[in-house]
Formats: sequence, C-alpha cells, structure tokens
Amino acid sequence: MIFGLTLHNFTLVHVGLSLVGVLAGLNVLLRMVRQRPLGASNSIFLIATVATSATGFFFPRTGITPGQIVGAISLAVLVLAAAALWLGNLYGTWRPIYVVSATIALWLNVMVGIIQAFAKIPHLHQYAPVGNEPIILVAQGLALVCFIALGYFAVKRFHPGGM
Repeated sequence: MIFGLTLHNFTLVHVGLSLVGVLAGLNVLLRMVRQRPLGASNSIFLIATVATSATGFFFPRTGITPGQIVGAISLAVLVLAAAALWLGNLYGTWRPIYVVSATIALWLNVMVGIIQAFAKIPHLHQYAPVGNEPIILVAQGLALVCFIALGYFAVKRFHPGGM
C-alpha cells in the first residue's frame, strides 16, 4: 500500500499524472512556439509533472534507480520553471529560463514514457525485450531532436509581455 492505494492503483495514478503532464506540456510548448498565452494548461503541466516526478520516489525499490535520478533532475528543473514563472513573472532572463526548463522537464517525462512504452506495451516490447536495443535510442534521439527544435523556436518566439 502506498498512500492507501494498492501498488496497481498507485501505478495507475502515477501513469495518469504523467500522461496529463505530457499532454498539457505539449500544449504549452506548442503555445510558446506559436506565440500564444500559456493558459490554464501551463499550471496543469507544472502540477502534473511535479506530481509525476515526486510520486516516482514512492515505488518500492532497493537502492537508487535511473528513474529516481531522472525524477530528481526533473524536480530541480521544475523549481527553476516555477521560479521563472511565479517569482520572475517571465520577465527578462526569466523568460528563456522558463522556456528551457519547462522544455527539459517535458522532454524528461517523454523520455521515461518512451522507455516505459517499450517495457510495458506488448507490441513495442517485442522490438526491445531487453530494454537497451537501438530502437529505443532511435526513438529517444528523434524525441530529443524534436524537443531541441521546439525549444529553440519557443525561446525565439515566446514573448508574453508583447502579447
């Protein structure tokens, strides 16, 4: 039992938070690229992504796992994003700090999602039964290239004060 939930139900909550965070985060990133106001999806993205990273530490494990390391990095990056948004109001250098940190947090969530998809979805698992096959690196590499491009355009185009 974790927070009064069975491991199965806790996992469902964790995965649900992750999916909400990824979908809201993609919306936020695309809004920044298109020079649109962030809207409510921004708060949803930040809260769901923090919750996803935090809940990852409560799964039963022995020792530190790669997922926990990614979760710690994600939480650190999300602290920067929150500071840029709520303390710096996205003004001046806080704007690119927010864009880059939010993009990194989203990318980390997607990277874990790719690994979990190949591990848990039978159709994908058949192509990567061990978990370190080249197809996983290709998927992660493509995602990384997409996030670098989107992050670059978001930094260049997103100027909330000028909206």
